[in-house]
Amino acid sequence: MIYSFKGHIPVVHESSFVHPLAAVTGNVIIGKNCYIGPGAAIRGDWGEIILEDGVNVQENCTVHMFPGRSIRFRESAHIGHGAVIHGANLGRNCLIGMNSVIMDDAVIGDECIVGAMAFVKAESIFEARQLIVGNPAKAIKKVSDEMIDWKTAGTRLYQQLPTDCFDTLKAVEPLRHIPKDRPKQEDFYRTLQEMKNFKL
Repeated sequence: MIYSFKGHIPVVHESSFVHPLAAVTGNVIIGKNCYIGPGAAIRGDWGEIILEDGVNVQENCTVHMFPGRSIRFRESAHIGHGAVIHGANLGRNCLIGMNSVIMDDAVIGDECIVGAMAFVKAESIFEARQLIVGNPAKAIKKVSDEMIDWKTAGTRLYQQLPTDCFDTLKAVEPLRHIPKDRPKQEDFYRTLQEMKNFKL
């Protein structure tokens, strides 16, 4: 659902997928290979929202700001299910955990990881590669190469997802019985802990 507002029409690159149950309003620019999940609301009614290439905004996320502001999510930023970003800027290849809240004028540096359910106060500034957790959120250590490699691999799945959605997603009537030839799904990504255990 794409809406104009006061003359502003969202700009969405043709390689990006916006789910029909998402709402993108007004002064929003979405770059290449982005994924916007169902239930996401990206409201550029009061200010500008820029999503650079490869960003994903997952299911039930909210992106908004105070009037007159412009915010930017840098390339490959990864916003987990249910997160709220209100007037904050996100660095390149960062990860925002599920149900976290990032408040106005906060800056999340490149390759930071924000833990699930973290609360980042307004005007907080975090340098690159910080692991940020808690309420109020604090940086507790540097993000390791192993952690960022795992995050980057997960984001690549979301950068492939727009193509997969364009190619295979369609509205259907449900089946009433489980078919014998029901396809199996691939096991192509592991949790960080599973990867560590696998390497031992």
